[in-house]
Amino acid sequence: MNSEATPGRERLIEQFKADGLTVMFGNPGTVEQGFLDAVDAAADFQYVLALQETVAAGIADGYARATGGAALLQLHSGVGLGNGIGMLYQSLRGHTPLVVVAGDAGVRYDAMDAQMACDLVAMAKPVTKYATRVTDPRSVLRTIRRAVKIALTPPRGPVFVALPMDVLDELNSEPVLPATVPLTDVAPSPASVGRAAELLAAAERPLVLVGDGVSLSGAQAELAAVAELLGADVYEVDSSEVNIAASHPLRRGQSGHMFGPHSKELVAGADGVLIVGTYVFPEVFPELESPFRPGAKVVHIDLNAYEIAKNHPVDLGLAADPRQALRALAGGLEQRLTPARRAAAAARLEARVQERDRAARQPSPDDDTPMAVFLRTLAERTRGDLIVFDEALTTSPLVTRYLPPERPGDYHLTRGGSLGVGFPGAVGAKLARPDRLVVGFAGDGGSMYTYQALWTAVRHGIDAKFVVCNNRKYRLLDDNIAQYWRERDIAEHPFPGSFDLSRPEIDFAGLARALGADGTRVEKPDEAAAAVDRMLAHPGPFLVDVQI
Repeated sequence: MNSEATPGRERLIEQFKADGLTVMFGNPGTVEQGFLDAVDAAADFQYVLALQETVAAGIADGYARATGGAALLQLHSGVGLGNGIGMLYQSLRGHTPLVVVAGDAGVRYDAMDAQMACDLVAMAKPVTKYATRVTDPRSVLRTIRRAVKIALTPPRGPVFVALPMDVLDELNSEPVLPATVPLTDVAPSPASVGRAAELLAAAERPLVLVGDGVSLSGAQAELAAVAELLGADVYEVDSSEVNIAASHPLRRGQSGHMFGPHSKELVAGADGVLIVGTYVFPEVFPELESPFRPGAKVVHIDLNAYEIAKNHPVDLGLAADPRQALRALAGGLEQRLTPARRAAAAARLEARVQERDRAARQPSPDDDTPMAVFLRTLAERTRGDLIVFDEALTTSPLVTRYLPPERPGDYHLTRGGSLGVGFPGAVGAKLARPDRLVVGFAGDGGSMYTYQALWTAVRHGIDAKFVVCNNRKYRLLDDNIAQYWRERDIAEHPFPGSFDLSRPEIDFAGLARALGADGTRVEKPDEAAAAVDRMLAHPGPFLVDVQI
């Protein structure tokens, strides 16, 4: 690349382009104005405008999840970074590789403690994998390459770089080179694999716990093969992508993220446990003691060595790529499983197949509700060929019943515990996958955190669809406090008024129209099919408010 000096703000854009970061999500501010002026003049570089930083961060998160790569996010100094921090926490917990930049007035003003002055790095550190500030004009691109490398190296995560205005105004002659991201498809040693196979092959009641490390590695087929060899149930832990197809008979669903006693109940009977691509356990109220039964053999595989045995002891930890490790483990199990263990595993698998077949023949109690009819019609009209961004929360079990997560890349679940990612996530996913139908589901409460995402979709011609699962409350809080009452032997009584969203009623379809989109409301089951047809036929962003 030509080393002739150009202003740092212009050279920075060339560096982003060299790393494949040609779309920037953000909200502008004064201290970034010179840089954003250069962005506006740059060829083959797109700025996607959001009306608030939380929305920009959510769209970037969805874009990165849909592309499988990094996304570029611009925030405005301390106030903008503050707005985006809640959504960056989502990305941190979900290991989204975001490259986040924010401007400040300049290094020359550091001693002045002026308007908007703050320690941006200190603000960003708790919600990023790496945070720094560039203070020398000769290290702008070097720092960005380092940040990109860190963001994309497992465990992936958001990174932050503060870019003072005067540093970007200086002439810059750094070479523009793509960042080097190390390859991490490392396999465990044969001896380690053999030990893992020995521990698991002896189990009479094996269990597998998996997370998004499986998806990142592309190890879905290898996971299924190991689970079938063991005849082991598979629970997803801290999982937001498709790690095993919903239709697989050994998949038992999510372990949950709230209460440790629930996870303990799931694993209590297992005498052999394989953990892959996650940590245990991610609940808000976890068990402090090990939930595994005494004597149970536990094998933990993850590229992120920090997560192995982080909370509870394991018998064997393998810092390795899940795909490589599972492939090797399948070979080790083939050699070590006795005929009796193979027969028992086959019997457990067959029992789950029959159980699933029986469940499929049972009528559903929700078949006649407006949401069930809406989802069933959507599944029929699309034949399941769509991308779902799921922040439906208490309605998620119904969403996944009719639109089951089958194929990698077709389903993204909210993560991190904060609200608001559903609608902007769908916008980002649709921008990344313009050839696919993308539908974002959010509760009425969650949708109002980031409703401005519809405006961004309209402005940039992003044809995402949106569904409000409207129960007029923060229903998850109702469910959680009911559990709290039961655990403390507190008599049931009316839920706190702060959980209620019915007064005044929100006109979600009207809000969509006010932001330039269109929408409709479904109150009765017989209105649902027409709403689906109207949503699918509409050429642009469209919202359906489904009453629950």
